Amino acid sequence: MLTGQTPILVLKEGTKREKGRGALSNNIQAAKAIADAVRSTLGPRGLDKMLVDSMGDVVVTNDGVTILKEMDVEHPAAKMLVEVAKTQDQEAGDGTTTAVVLAGELLKRAETLIEQNIHPTIISQGYRLASQRALEVLQQVSQPIAIADHELLNRIATTSMGSKSVSFNRDQLGDIAVKAVTAVAEKKGEGYYVDLDNIQLIKKQGGAMTDTQLIEGVIVDKEKVHSGMPARVENPKIALLDAALEIKKTEIDAKIEINDPSQLNAFLQEEENMLRRMVDQVKKSGANVVLCQKGIDDLAQHFLAKEGIYAVRRVKKSDMEKLAKATGANIVSKVSELSPEDVGHAGLVEERKIGEDALTFVTGAKKAKAVSILIRGGTEHVLDEIERSLDDALNVVAVAVEDGRYVFGGGATAEELAMHLRDHAAKVGGREQIAFESFAEALESVPRTLAENAGLDPIDILIELRKAHKSHQPRAGVNVLAGKVGDMGELHVIEPIRVGRQAIESATDAAVMILRIDDVIASKSSPPPSGGPGGPGGMGGMGGMGGMGGDFGED
Repeated sequence: MLTGQTPILVLKEGTKREKGRGALSNNIQAAKAIADAVRSTLGPRGLDKMLVDSMGDVVVTNDGVTILKEMDVEHPAAKMLVEVAKTQDQEAGDGTTTAVVLAGELLKRAETLIEQNIHPTIISQGYRLASQRALEVLQQVSQPIAIADHELLNRIATTSMGSKSVSFNRDQLGDIAVKAVTAVAEKKGEGYYVDLDNIQLIKKQGGAMTDTQLIEGVIVDKEKVHSGMPARVENPKIALLDAALEIKKTEIDAKIEINDPSQLNAFLQEEENMLRRMVDQVKKSGANVVLCQKGIDDLAQHFLAKEGIYAVRRVKKSDMEKLAKATGANIVSKVSELSPEDVGHAGLVEERKIGEDALTFVTGAKKAKAVSILIRGGTEHVLDEIERSLDDALNVVAVAVEDGRYVFGGGATAEELAMHLRDHAAKVGGREQIAFESFAEALESVPRTLAENAGLDPIDILIELRKAHKSHQPRAGVNVLAGKVGDMGELHVIEPIRVGRQAIESATDAAVMILRIDDVIASKSSPPPSGGPGGPGGMGGMGGMGGMGGDFGED
């Protein structure tokens, strides 16, 4: 460019740009910070985090994905690690902390290699090769598991809950999770498919954690609509209606002129007759229980009660679908088309009082492909954490049933993979070999973190672990409760193969993507509206929306 010539602006004014080693270092630091935020929650000796949002709502958990979702993360590279946790949660349901810690460790190792002038592309290739080899070895070291093996499935569930605050009751909750998953599992070809939407979680404050129970059927969070209806119906015939038992209002503006009192009486009589015909249609179908997705008119409630029919209104659509699966009933959209073929069956429909609320329980269905778990706990925060723990347990049991393979936890499988990768590194050759070995070291971050969180010396534990695995003890892992290396098979610390597989895949993808970025171009963020927290000048009266300024903030 000639001296004095006007510089050419390619990017918009205010755009921030960071290039080269500085951009890469910044991204790695951000990702490492995210990994460090959840690292202390890993394992049975991991601790919880208390998260308080801008509204003052409190969440107490050590569930990796919940922590990262609740954190208000702004840095783009850090957001990638949050995505790793979300993907891990969707695919495997557990191992979110492991996946994030592994991604952070891969980037930490890569940073050291970059300082030694190894190109990020070579590191990426080495990581990809190591990831493929690790997945092959993972398949080789995994063990088979069958849906009928309830004891092994129970151990998988209790392992996932071992690090949660519900760990004292993990045997009972694990048993509930296994029974729920095996009840809804469907045979597909050679294997099984589990749709967790068929398992309903209902939280009711009060009682103790031990009062949590599995209901083989569906719980509808509604009470019967009329006090004159029976509170209990044995061997019920159930009708599911997606239509209101009410008089339809005209869709166009209509005007009805009534000049004579007898006409008014006839009009009201016809309304009553229409509702009576609807109830008669329900009775004709043989149904003595009606679960309606929409409203039920007061007069219709009276007629249903007179016929001894149990009715519930405004049932959620998702609950209606579960009820259809559990009872074999068809969801009918027009009352006039309700027939005996549409009616479903169950063993019992009853109204039960749980805490302060009355709920409707539909139980004893012959082909119960929908079950419910009624969660009890002392406080709202406890209930939320039990729900998160049960959700993890249900997911791991479901993926274990679907994949039919499991591996040993407690860092045993991670150490076995690391040992295999080190032995294989010499065959890779070239500079990729160094990245290959770094991947093996990163895998060892799992047993190292478990040892650190348990207050043990991580170096001593790693030396013992390596020695055990070299001596052909593939089940050797960190026994955090005894403070030494132990046999994870004897300690029943096992997890589905999908948890480890997904953690390796997601962590590698995120690390490689971050390593390949050498230029960060960030657009200028929009300025906040002027005029202070109450909005633009002169709009103080809108303070309720802008930060309690103006009229609303005076009291």
